[in-house]
Amino acid sequence: MTNALADLFDTPFEIVEPASLATPLIFNSPHSGRVYPASFIASSRLDPLTLRRSEDTFVDELFAGVVPRGAPMMKAQFPRAYLDVNREPYELDPRMFEGRLPAYANTRSMRVAGGLGTIARIVGDSQEIYARRLPVEEALLRIEGLYKPYHDALDRLLQRSMRRFGAALLVDCHSMPSGVSAKDDHSKADVVIGDRYGSSAAGLFADVIEETLHSRGYVVARNKPYAGGYITEHYGDPATGRHAIQIEISRSLYMDERRFVRTHAFGRVAADMMAVADALMREMADYLGAGRLAAE
Repeated sequence: MTNALADLFDTPFEIVEPASLATPLIFNSPHSGRVYPASFIASSRLDPLTLRRSEDTFVDELFAGVVPRGAPMMKAQFPRAYLDVNREPYELDPRMFEGRLPAYANTRSMRVAGGLGTIARIVGDSQEIYARRLPVEEALLRIEGLYKPYHDALDRLLQRSMRRFGAALLVDCHSMPSGVSAKDDHSKADVVIGDRYGSSAAGLFADVIEETLHSRGYVVARNKPYAGGYITEHYGDPATGRHAIQIEISRSLYMDERRFVRTHAFGRVAADMMAVADALMREMADYLGAGRLAAE
């Protein structure tokens, strides 16, 4: 990491390793970072609380129990509003920057158009983040110093699982604002499972998540409105044994969305997510063959 970014983030991301690796599952929380550099806040037209509206607050804590179960947990410390690792490396809006973007930048994606590229233009309900344009060098610094090391580390976790177990399942953990509509009716989804419409993971993994959550009273939707972002799409390749699936949890289930504090239901939701993790681990063991996992 460059010295400039080292001054802002002592540890830009963390991988919490289990005492003993026991499963091909890897859990990732790319949007739960809540270290907001003073320089970033100063460059914004928004107050610090409003900047947090794109943050997956406490999601890393909801899934922290996977580590004692034998799975690694990766989590960002930098906030999504500062840099979004669930995008292509160069999804950038040229209107945000002073200077010329590299020719290879993707400036026309739907996510860029919506203000949510690798360097986001907005948070929450379309509130502009920056008071003025950023130097192009600032965007490239964040990508080189934070984005690329994050993905290098995540890829190494997947490669390790592939070497050790012959397969890997990346569970990308997110939260969503309350009030998201379920896919086929007018009810509200508590959880949305995204597997890129079956292309990023074997369908049995989405099935087991849905069944586990339904049995605990959750309203579950698949792929609408969230089918999975860049991480799910990029790392999921079921034909080679690499699976990736996204879980989006309604924030109102476990936190006060206005004050960014846990509610009394936090512990129950965390326990339910561990029931999902346990079910996925059992399903993966069956998928590979229980004898093979036991031998590891």
